[in-house]
Amino acid sequence: MKKKIHGIFGAVALLCITTFWLSTVVSELFMDQASVAAVKSAILSGMWLLIPALAATGGSGFVLAKGKSGRLVSIKSLRMKIAAGNGLLVLLPSAFVLSFWANNGRFDSGFYALQGLELLAGAINIFLLIMNMRDGLKLSGHLKPKRLDL
Repeated sequence: MKKKIHGIFGAVALLCITTFWLSTVVSELFMDQASVAAVKSAILSGMWLLIPALAATGGSGFVLAKGKSGRLVSIKSLRMKIAAGNGLLVLLPSAFVLSFWANNGRFDSGFYALQGLELLAGAINIFLLIMNMRDGLKLSGHLKPKRLDL
């Protein structure tokens, strides 16, 4: 049951981050500034789902890894530390600042520089979570590791 809960929360977190990232790209490329502001506000509101999902994923992953060792467990743990730091130090503060600026009509070079940083940090977290999902499926036996036959 713990494995299923871990997987569900991990999938919810990945879906949230990917949705936020894609919504940002689409609004910036194809919509007006009012729509961008609405997307930025929606992303900030969506944190009520993302933050608990990430916390539950990390907590359940910690419980599942207790007493286990190995390369995949260590790598998953390192990736989560990087993703958590990225989220707390870059993504969350950026979401607040970008929402505030967008809702006040501030679409200047500072906005777009921070937007670029947020998109990069978000892409990194998406990649890290996908890699952790893949390795979690390997650890659970749902995905067979590739064998290199030379």
